[in-house]
Amino acid sequence: MPVPPRDKLPHLLLRDTSTSKPFTAHSPNGGSKPALPELPRQQHGQALQRQLATLKPLATSAAAYQRQQEVESGIGLQIQFVSQPNVELAFQSLAEERGKDDSKKIELLSVRQDGEYTYANVFVPDGKLAHFEKYVTEYLEEKKDRNGNARDHKPLLNTIEAIRAAELRALWTDDATLLPVDPDETFWWEVWLPVRGNRQAVLADFRKLAGLAECRVSDQEVHFPERTVVLMHASQRQFSGSVMTLNCVAELRRAKETADFFDEMGVGEQREWQDELLQRVRFPSDSDAVPRICLLDSGVNRGHPLLSPLMAPSDMHTVDRTGLTDDTANHGTGMAGLSAYGDLTEAVASSALISIEHRLESVRLVAAGGANIGSATLHAQLFSDAVARPEITHPHRKRVFCSAVTASDYRDRGRPSSWSAAVDSLAADPDGAGQFPRLFILSAGNTDDPAAWAEYPASLSTNLVHDPGQAWNALTVGACTNKTNTQHRNYQAVAPEGALSPYTTTSAAWEGAWPLKPDIVVEGGNLGNDGFGPIGMNSLQLLSTNNRPQDRLFRAFSATSAASALCAKIASEIAVAYPALRPETIRALIVHSAEWSDGMRAMYLPEGAANKLAYARLIRHCGWGEPNLERALWSANNSLTLVIEDELYPFKKEKGESVKSRDMNLHELPWPRAELEALQDAEVQMRVTLSYFIEPNPSARGSASKYHYPSHRLRFDVQRPLDASTEDFVARINAAAQREDEGDPVNPADPNWYLGDRQRHRGSLHQDVWEGTAADLASRGFLAVYPAAGWWRTRPALERYSLPARYSLVVSIRTEQTEVDLYNAIANKVTVVV
Repeated sequence: MPVPPRDKLPHLLLRDTSTSKPFTAHSPNGGSKPALPELPRQQHGQALQRQLATLKPLATSAAAYQRQQEVESGIGLQIQFVSQPNVELAFQSLAEERGKDDSKKIELLSVRQDGEYTYANVFVPDGKLAHFEKYVTEYLEEKKDRNGNARDHKPLLNTIEAIRAAELRALWTDDATLLPVDPDETFWWEVWLPVRGNRQAVLADFRKLAGLAECRVSDQEVHFPERTVVLMHASQRQFSGSVMTLNCVAELRRAKETADFFDEMGVGEQREWQDELLQRVRFPSDSDAVPRICLLDSGVNRGHPLLSPLMAPSDMHTVDRTGLTDDTANHGTGMAGLSAYGDLTEAVASSALISIEHRLESVRLVAAGGANIGSATLHAQLFSDAVARPEITHPHRKRVFCSAVTASDYRDRGRPSSWSAAVDSLAADPDGAGQFPRLFILSAGNTDDPAAWAEYPASLSTNLVHDPGQAWNALTVGACTNKTNTQHRNYQAVAPEGALSPYTTTSAAWEGAWPLKPDIVVEGGNLGNDGFGPIGMNSLQLLSTNNRPQDRLFRAFSATSAASALCAKIASEIAVAYPALRPETIRALIVHSAEWSDGMRAMYLPEGAANKLAYARLIRHCGWGEPNLERALWSANNSLTLVIEDELYPFKKEKGESVKSRDMNLHELPWPRAELEALQDAEVQMRVTLSYFIEPNPSARGSASKYHYPSHRLRFDVQRPLDASTEDFVARINAAAQREDEGDPVNPADPNWYLGDRQRHRGSLHQDVWEGTAADLASRGFLAVYPAAGWWRTRPALERYSLPARYSLVVSIRTEQTEVDLYNAIANKVTVVV
């Protein structure tokens, strides 16, 4: 570890702080249920019977055709259930969980909401229509069991208005406006296929049937636990010509194009600064022990004199179809300069020595000349291939992956895509049982429309984070700015100092329980305005390396691309200082170090409005603020940070029983009680960050049902003064009902947290700040980490319920009182990892 600066102390990395305790969450079926509509039973039941009867000929012909084509993945028909208006469809009751042969199970494929109706698409295997016919018969007969309890399926059937064959539009789970009006218009589709117990058989059947319909299917594919995603080029008329092809599909979306962020950004600084700068730089050795920043971008021109000492020829890779590794788009080289040196404006103007302790790698991800990744490319697979290239060449290096390549739109609105789910899967490393996780730093995506700039700051609430920035496991970076000097009397900066950059995007309009994004914001430059409209100005941007050094050595660079490159530099410097830390921990330390500027607070947390919902709104715009490298690296006597890496087993399954919650971890916080009580009413701040990686299971079947996207979720809670003993604290945690974020009221029981336990538990990185007196903090000596539902628990057939969940916990306390040495008081009490 490097020697810390004067008055800076290394963080306390603790071991053996946790005790495993049995944990029992309430049943996920608890809580109030929506009112069930009362319908005329005979009239409604007979209508459903008639609708099922119309499906029988379709099922018969579908089965005959599928047998003729020798379909191997399961013969059947897709049908759609439509809810009563403004009634929640009991869609979880439509699936069939039992049975050893998945190809013969009734499977819920997707659920979508459109206005006052809910639509559920279900695959019904050959012969299984009788399952629903029996439901309706028992409904009409008002059947009861031997104890007199109703078995008439009324809670399901009274929520259904119609049952019909699923047509193409029924399978479309993307924005409805993206489906062309012209049925003969050809375009690239993203096709999500079920697994049905035999992934390759489903894929082979789809390729065969799509080929018969003259649809072209790419050879790229991405795998998730219950889905396979491929690309297909076809028109609606071609694809819907055979209902048999639709029977293979779980859902349909439109393939994405990548944002065009490769515009020229003006002239850089003068060439003669380079030689002087190089004389002041100390470069690291080309050893595998040195951490790398791996840029997944447009390639890098390593011939640049500032970059060649940091990149060997073997560090240049490509997945671009041209096979080239160099940067013809003039973007990846700019990313490289910032991730190595930071803003070169500061580096070239300084006379100080510069020590760079990390190296660079590059994978050319985008096409030559700055062209977008075409819709014919499955971004998820291309991204996965890009990650694999440097790992195959140098498998033992510690690296941080950084990508500023995003989709050109933000239609996902927080919902997982194949691309973001691939990032989550790569980060979690499910194939390696989570033993080799990866840290991904992604740009949030840019607002590059002058009309939106003109509406700043209102535009920030409607220009949303771009795919794949919604990835749960990634560190998503937005842009702020401190650059306000236009150096021109006729131009004024658009954003005030410390505020969000006009280029950035937010998650302000995301609905439901999607993650709080961006996680942080970093300098991304500003815009100028002369009264006629905003424009980019070199004086308000960052300076980086140019891809054609023979023409000029520097170029202006800005937006969330610049911000993500600077964040990658911070991550690498933490990896140098603490080489044994997990990626989850490095992510936690960066977010833990972030602070909101006065400008950010003024925009979204006006004085007197600091309630929990206001803090959530602030975070959806600004993340947790701008990270501070010194705070991420070092503690101080009156501001110390505890770092804990641990794991727990969230679920268990005993023979003959359903999957249940298993363990919670109880961490003893080594607060120096005497020192804190001596401070009495002095204000202290406690910040807690819990970081872990989830295994994704994407589909359009809802986010708060048994078809969860995350494998598991973790929560934290801290002992309160009313918990008279540790046993009382454990009992309170165990007695808590399963909590879901959406719609939960603010919890008044522990009001001193910024967010509280109803707002903070979104995504897979949870942070909150508690402010109170030192005496109050002294009584908060334990912290619990406990599990909440995920598909490891609710999808037992996938047999992932026995896996451990790794997590990183960062806890800090800070006080303005400098006369008390909290750091050494704690260090003397604990076992510290060296």
